[in-house]
Amino acid sequence: MELGGKSPCIVDKDVNLTEAAKRITWGKFINAGQSCIAPDYILVDSQIKTDLIIEIKQCIDNFFGDNPEQSDDYARIINQKQFERLCHLLTDGKIIVGGENNLQNKYIAPTVLDDVSLDSSVMAAEIFGPILPIIKYTTLDEAIALINSKPKPLALYFFSNNKQKQNQILRQTSSGALSFNETMMHGNINDLPFGGVGNSGIGAYHGKASFDIFSHQKSIFYRPFWGDLNWRYAPYKDNIVKIFRQIFTR
Repeated sequence: MELGGKSPCIVDKDVNLTEAAKRITWGKFINAGQSCIAPDYILVDSQIKTDLIIEIKQCIDNFFGDNPEQSDDYARIINQKQFERLCHLLTDGKIIVGGENNLQNKYIAPTVLDDVSLDSSVMAAEIFGPILPIIKYTTLDEAIALINSKPKPLALYFFSNNKQKQNQILRQTSSGALSFNETMMHGNINDLPFGGVGNSGIGAYHGKASFDIFSHQKSIFYRPFWGDLNWRYAPYKDNIVKIFRQIFTR
């Protein structure tokens, strides 16, 4: 029902940048990014890109200290195969935060990448690790066009105080879930159906949605014996055939 995928995070210039960075950093790097609805990459208004990077770096320091490898609150990569896959992705941009790694204990530091090509490997499939590409945009239309050019995501995150822009995101994008000014938290609310759309999954569960998705709605048809019309049975006349065609081709 939910398959993951690349969940974009858009950051508008009309935003509380400190709070946005805190929530994005938490959502991306909890469990070292190994969460199906973790923010996969950031699309940020070009006017605040530098400031957002500064804030994210500060959040990483606040959460995990100067050396996240020594932090009891920072996870490791699940196995060597995934560690090697993620290390390969580190070469797909300019490392501006983190990048350190250690095969012996499968550690990859919380990492931020800049100068990332849209055609690179890190933008081709779900990262599922502690690597966060940051891409700037000039207009929100540009960001929406980029998102819509890719398979529909399991989650889409939009940080903005602008209600008009929030409505634009709501109307012009499609995703399994949409969160405004938050990451990941919608997956913990049982009253919100959780699932994907298109490439990111089919159907949804949680709460009553779980009952609905795992229940088969069987169609039951009942008819009494009276009221049968003989014209439904062969042999047919031309005018009856025309009527049948009109009924069954609607």
